[in-house]
Amino acid sequence: MSKIAFVFSGQGAQAPGMGKELYDCSPAAKAVFDLADSIRPGTSQQCFEGTQEELNVTINTQPCLFACDLAAAKAAQERGIQPDCAAGFSLGEAAAVAFSGMLTEAEAFSMVCKRAELMNEAAQKNPGAMAAVMKLSPQQVETLCGPIENAWPVNYNSPKQTVVAASADTIDQVVEAASAQRGRAVKLAVSGAFHSPLMDPAKVELEAAINATEIHAPKCPVYQNVDAMPHTDPVEIKKNLVAQLTASVRWTQTVKNMVADGATDFTECGPGAVLQGLIKKIAPEATAHGIA
Repeated sequence: MSKIAFVFSGQGAQAPGMGKELYDCSPAAKAVFDLADSIRPGTSQQCFEGTQEELNVTINTQPCLFACDLAAAKAAQERGIQPDCAAGFSLGEAAAVAFSGMLTEAEAFSMVCKRAELMNEAAQKNPGAMAAVMKLSPQQVETLCGPIENAWPVNYNSPKQTVVAASADTIDQVVEAASAQRGRAVKLAVSGAFHSPLMDPAKVELEAAINATEIHAPKCPVYQNVDAMPHTDPVEIKKNLVAQLTASVRWTQTVKNMVADGATDFTECGPGAVLQGLIKKIAPEATAHGIA
């Protein structure tokens, strides 16, 4: 039996004006933005009117993107679309957790705001950057990073795209090394070396914040980034949410596992079409689209 999957966008998908059409057209989506504004005033305005530079700073990116992701899913649900499973890319995992009913939308948004604050502080303490390396296999990227100090493959996006996180003073070495291997590297619009050891300073407080939040069993399985497996146990989900901060995003394996478990229709919840493109490369037999 074929299954419907909701997948939630991560950092890098943000863009000026995101979510405005959803806000104007969907009462369910508007309710998400209104909730976000009640907790973090100005969130919707930042989504609709913020500059790219403003939205690229993680303390802004995360709450704004979370609101857009969740609003998109709620709009899809409003139209009668109900997923059998869900997954989120990096930050998108928080939206997947919220949508699946593991915690209230208000609790999830507050947790994301705290996550953003802690990661922003860690990024200021340990300046870093990220680059997407294309045309090379994950194994080639791992080998490429080996001799470069403070460089780690962190997002396994598709068979020929792996994102590397590195310190600010070594990211250019990653780009040069990829070019020397006949690959191509593009720096990402993010403000830190996420999913790497440079995020360690944020881990203790984030763990305390997540552990202080009551998480319930989800309405549908959520495939988590750290192991690409479906989870329904609140204890495991909490542990994985903490681990995700400095662990790799195993997106390629996540999509493969979802397809193996019967998912054939993937709806990307969030701005842009980044995940749709990746899914088509990982599982061309599956259908991937936005909520429209």
